[in-house]
Amino acid sequence: MDIRKIKKLIELLEESGIDEIEIKEGEESVRIARGGRSVSLPMTAVVPQPVAPTVTATPAAPTAPAEAQRGNIQRSPMVGTYFSAASPNSPAFISVGQAVKQGDVLCIIEAMKMMNQITAEFSGIVENIMVENGQAVEFDQPLFTIV
Repeated sequence: MDIRKIKKLIELLEESGIDEIEIKEGEESVRIARGGRSVSLPMTAVVPQPVAPTVTATPAAPTAPAEAQRGNIQRSPMVGTYFSAASPNSPAFISVGQAVKQGDVLCIIEAMKMMNQITAEFSGIVENIMVENGQAVEFDQPLFTIV
């Protein structure tokens, strides 16, 4: 196995947060694990103390329904880094108030050194951009509101 592939595997291990990876390629195999020591600490038993029940009066005020979300939420299809433009010197793909059609490129999410164009799932007007350029995003995190 090539040393560059092994270095790339080590980088993937560090970036992903997994503890161990094993790859087999033909007759060759490599197993990489994070070095961590396990430490045993003495445990002391905690016995809960009895507590007298307390009664509190709660006002019977009607709860207001949660404000309905207006428009369609475009969510991140992956974990990565959000970029609003193709390059630092390029204009942003979209801005608040801009009309978009289904399939238009809204942003780029970089995941594992791959630039992924994220396209609009809905047609409409961009009402809200919920992330900042260069911000890390999670899977299914709301990115935009399109009305």
